[in-house]
Amino acid sequence: MNDELTPGQVIEAMPDYFQPEKAGSTNATIQFDLSGDQAGKWYIKVADGQASATEGQAETPNLTLLADGRDAVKIFTGKMDPTAAFMSGKLKIKGDMGLAMRMQSMFRRPS
Repeated sequence: MNDELTPGQVIEAMPDYFQPEKAGSTNATIQFDLSGDQAGKWYIKVADGQASATEGQAETPNLTLLADGRDAVKIFTGKMDPTAAFMSGKLKIKGDMGLAMRMQSMFRRPS
């Protein structure tokens, strides 16, 4: 049995790790466009101090994060540094770079 988390499980759990006090008045949609053998598309909507996760393609995301599904799981669970992943090309960012930076503090890492 494989107990490895899938990108879908991790992204759908992200609202549980949302820290509204760190998000302030952020109102944004973050698209995850994942490739590889765990490919898929999900997005997180941050608005009014809440976050929600949905599978699929957002209409007009403010930020799109592109990565291999397995690398995305490592980044979101704290096993891979997001800045290092970006610098090495494992994580690509389209759109609002400031939002990408704030996202690190808006969601706490699972312990």
